[in-house]
Amino acid sequence: MRVVFLLFILATLPQRAYAQSVTAGADFLFYGDNTEFANPFREGETILGTAGRVYLDFELSEAATLRAGFFGKGRYGSHRALEDAEPVIALELKRGTSKFIFGSLDTSATRRVRAGPDEDTPHALLPPLERETLTFTRAHEMGLQWRVESPRAAHDIWIDWQRLNTGDHRERFDAGLRARVPLHASLALHAQWHIVHEGGQQFASGPVRDSQAGAAGAEWVRRFGDTELELDAHAVATREVPDRERPERSQNGLGVFTRVAVERHDWRVHAIVWRSRDTLKEEGDPNYLMLRRNGTLFRKIRDYGELGITRHWRPAQDVQFDASVRLHRTESFYEYSYRLIARVWLRYPLR
Repeated sequence: MRVVFLLFILATLPQRAYAQSVTAGADFLFYGDNTEFANPFREGETILGTAGRVYLDFELSEAATLRAGFFGKGRYGSHRALEDAEPVIALELKRGTSKFIFGSLDTSATRRVRAGPDEDTPHALLPPLERETLTFTRAHEMGLQWRVESPRAAHDIWIDWQRLNTGDHRERFDAGLRARVPLHASLALHAQWHIVHEGGQQFASGPVRDSQAGAAGAEWVRRFGDTELELDAHAVATREVPDRERPERSQNGLGVFTRVAVERHDWRVHAIVWRSRDTLKEEGDPNYLMLRRNGTLFRKIRDYGELGITRHWRPAQDVQFDASVRLHRTESFYEYSYRLIARVWLRYPLR
């Protein structure tokens, strides 16, 4: 209530004292995700809930915008109305196609349109680097971010602070890079990198850990009338360091990720083939990795594949609804999953 009252006061103060323009905005994410997994690497799970943020944008100039508001999320069936409630506060500095954000980050949880379930990680990374369900469970991130969107190149660089260093635990943050460089109309090069770090010098509460992965590859996209064909392939390298003082426990891994997707009108069909060895990655999808649920390591070639179909709807100009179903093959285990996602974007100029 204090945040809402403060925003109301700021919106009604004289224009000369604050922003040239004020815009009210709201982003909502409704999700229902069910995975019928019973393989040695990942358990089945049902995630059903809502996440959203309500905010005001104060345009201080053409190059600076202050955003202030409120974020909340909750799972259906919980005894609390909000399982997580945080302030939304960000300073956005823009110049041309470049934007720097200090505070609440811009993630795919409320931004991406017409994405398949395999593309819907928080920063559109590959699933072996960052699992898709983080879009629901960590829909709000805070830190630093630099985004560039131009015809010649595009990238997203960020650091998301998750936990402070205290006497009970190490600090924790994740940082990453996603870059795309078009070579011509149909072909583009991609690079991705992601790290999860636990450390801090103030309190030595536990080991210093690093878990990182990088991917490099190419994407080929071609249109045939109303049909769009997309092919992409990436080489993925992982490095897991559970304790910097015990380097013998570190683990390196390699994998190859290939995907084909076909879009026609409001339908998308995709297939993924993954093969790897010794890959470990914190926050990565366990179906792609070597760690079993019982804590043992799979010391062989890891195979994973999936086939999915997605239907997109736009029931209103500011509403996107997606329904998808997938068939998964994890080693010799065949399983299925389905997902319903609705996104709502609202913006209303106040003055």
